[in-house]
Amino acid sequence: MTDKVDQYYDVALSLVKTCGNLISEHINGCKSFVLKSCDIDLVTEIDKKVEDTLVGGLSKAFPDHKFIGEESVADGTKGELTDSPTWIIDPVDGTMNFVHGFPHSSISVGLTINKEPVVGIIYNPILGQMFTAKKGQGAFLNETQIHVSQVKEFATALVTFEAGTSRDPERFKAVLENYKILVSKGHGVRTLGSAALNMAMVALGGADAYFEFGIHAWDVAAGTVLVREAGGVVIDPAGGPFDILSRRILSASTMELAEEISKNIVQFYPERD
Repeated sequence: MTDKVDQYYDVALSLVKTCGNLISEHINGCKSFVLKSCDIDLVTEIDKKVEDTLVGGLSKAFPDHKFIGEESVADGTKGELTDSPTWIIDPVDGTMNFVHGFPHSSISVGLTINKEPVVGIIYNPILGQMFTAKKGQGAFLNETQIHVSQVKEFATALVTFEAGTSRDPERFKAVLENYKILVSKGHGVRTLGSAALNMAMVALGGADAYFEFGIHAWDVAAGTVLVREAGGVVIDPAGGPFDILSRRILSASTMELAEEISKNIVQFYPERD
């Protein structure tokens, strides 16, 4: 199985590097976009080109593999997670950043086998950050191995956190309450505008935790492998096992920190994918 995963990873990494050129050509922003679910949920032609390139290349190399992609799901394709090797793709995670030229956008590619994340690639081509991980083989930034911070207490934790694109009143209420909790109980709060990069920062040790309600599998599939291979934990925000289709996630440097955060934050349960 390891040899097969290595082969899958090598093909995906080559494609991700190629797609990075599409993003880095727009270092000052991409002003051509359309709206999806609301006026802050955006998609550009680059999103579609990157996803088409990744799915096309991986399909050619591995015809029996399955795919769940953000833009294909948005266009009406049903994303189903089975035991088959399944690529879970966010072509531009952080589209709002990409549109404005804020340099925190990434290509996020995760692979699940038997519904378990085993490969994660997160690439921010504008800043030249290539985060990679394979199950059992460690996590890396530009080929240098990385590790989580080992912070165990909420009071000394730097937490990444997102408002998200949903305008749901109940979710918005939970976001505001949790922001107050983070400011009052934590060491600091950061918002990168990309779930994948938030998780990459936890893996790197630059942030100590990240949680969000309302994300999708393509936002966190790659980051889950990265955080776990860097020595961190990924669980449900209420403290149970992580479910990649639940649209809920809490990742942290240590289980102690994850459990303390889960006991303090306000919970919200969006509709599952």
